Amino acid sequence: MKAVILAGGKGTRLKPYTTVFPKPLMPIGDKPILEIVVQQLKSHGFDEVIMAVGHLAELVMTFFNDGSKYGINIKYTRENKPLGTAGPLALMKEELNETFLMMNGDVLTTLDFSDLVNYHKKNGAIATIALKKRDVKIDFGVVEIDDGNSIEGYKEKPKIDYLVSMGVYAFEPLVLEYIKPNEYLDFPDLIKKLISNGETVKGYVYDGYWLDIGRPDDYERASRDIDKIHDKLGLDTK
Repeated sequence: MKAVILAGGKGTRLKPYTTVFPKPLMPIGDKPILEIVVQQLKSHGFDEVIMAVGHLAELVMTFFNDGSKYGINIKYTRENKPLGTAGPLALMKEELNETFLMMNGDVLTTLDFSDLVNYHKKNGAIATIALKKRDVKIDFGVVEIDDGNSIEGYKEKPKIDYLVSMGVYAFEPLVLEYIKPNEYLDFPDLIKKLISNGETVKGYVYDGYWLDIGRPDDYERASRDIDKIHDKLGLDTK
């Protein structure tokens, strides 16, 4: 199975660390987050990874090389200009000739990536998005008014539940037909394009551990949690 990892972001929210250090190489415990991801993919049956690199690409490429030390084949594509979160797929069109996984390189999760791909295939979708339930707690009383400023409702410190994208996706090669070469395209716009063209896009709701380490608070939390969840990550360290 093939997987694409987006590893080219500048990590602006983690500055100053990412000024001289690519975000995917930020350590979680004793390993870079991207090394954890690569080992997880190997343990879940993936044998080929394509990394889309950009910011400080040489450091990422030097660290992982061809992937032989992980028992997995690693290739690279490099953007000459920013292409967004979905645009880099156009650079891999010749490589992506079967169902593939795509994910951000800064995701710490206990998700079984192969289970997501199997779910995707079973449902016959062109794309499947891994989703996580999150909630936002409002620390104030929320008031609703009508056009005449009369109070219609009052909720004291409500909690809003919603689903967020985990930054992990399963795709069919047909999705590449919706991405123009050298055109900037982000995932939300790609998904909306697929839906507007009548394609089937599914959601895979996951209730296990997940963090995007792109924010300082989440990075610190992941660093605290790593020892607790290590045995659930399914790491292949051979």
